[in-house]
Amino acid sequence: MTDAATATIDPREAAHFGAMAADWWDPNGSSAMLHKLNPVRLRYIRDAVNRHWDTDERGFTPLAGKRAIDVGCGAGLLAEPLARMGAAVTGLDAAEENIAVARAHATSQGLPIDYRATPVEALDLPPFDLVTSMEVIEHVADPAAFVAALARNLAPEGLLILSTPNRTPLSRLAMITVGEGVGGIPKGTHDWNRFLTPEELTGLLEGAGLEVFDVTGLSFDPRTGFTLSGNKAINYLVTARHRS
Repeated sequence: MTDAATATIDPREAAHFGAMAADWWDPNGSSAMLHKLNPVRLRYIRDAVNRHWDTDERGFTPLAGKRAIDVGCGAGLLAEPLARMGAAVTGLDAAEENIAVARAHATSQGLPIDYRATPVEALDLPPFDLVTSMEVIEHVADPAAFVAALARNLAPEGLLILSTPNRTPLSRLAMITVGEGVGGIPKGTHDWNRFLTPEELTGLLEGAGLEVFDVTGLSFDPRTGFTLSGNKAINYLVTARHRS
C-alpha cells in the first residue's frame, strides 16, 4: 500500500479497535455500546433506503440487487444486517484482527460478505449503491480525504450514510467523562477534539461533490435507550448523495 492510500488511517486508532476484536460480538463486552446503537442505526438506514429507492416498507430485502459497503466495519455488526437486507456487502476495516473475527462470524451465519483489511482510498472496485461509515470519521487522520474517498466509491444514484459524535460540551460529558469514565466505553476510544459538528461534516461532504439532505440526531432516553431525535448535541446521522 502506498502512503497516499493509507493517509486517513491512524495506526493508534486501528490498534485500539483491533484489541477489542475478540469480544466484538459479545453484547456485554467492550463493544456493548455499539450493540445498543445498532438497532437505531439500522432503523435510520432502512428508512433512508425505503425513501431513496421507493422500496416496500414491509419487505425483508429492500437492498436486493444493490451493492453496499461498510467502511470501518469492525467485526461486522452493521455489515451482517445489510447482507440480510439483500445487499451484496463489502466490509473494510483498518484492523486485521477485526476482519478475521468478521469473516469467521459471517461464515458461521452463512453470509457471503467480502471483508477486506483495505483502506477505502486503495479500493479498486466498481462504485457502491450504499456506502455506510458509522462512528469512524472521528478516528481518521484526515477527515476531508476520507470523505473524498467515500464519495469516489459512491455510485451516481447511490446513498451515503454516516454517523459521528458532535463536538459539544454535552458530548464530552456523555461520551468521555461519563461513558469512558464508568467503563461503558473503553478508555481512550475518543478524542473530543476530533469530533465534527454537523456544519463541519456537511462542509466536507459538499467539498467532495455531495449534497446533504438529512441530518438527524441520535440521543439517549433513560426510558427507551438510544433514539432518533431532533437533538444533535451528542451524536447524529447524515445522509448524502451526489449533486444532481
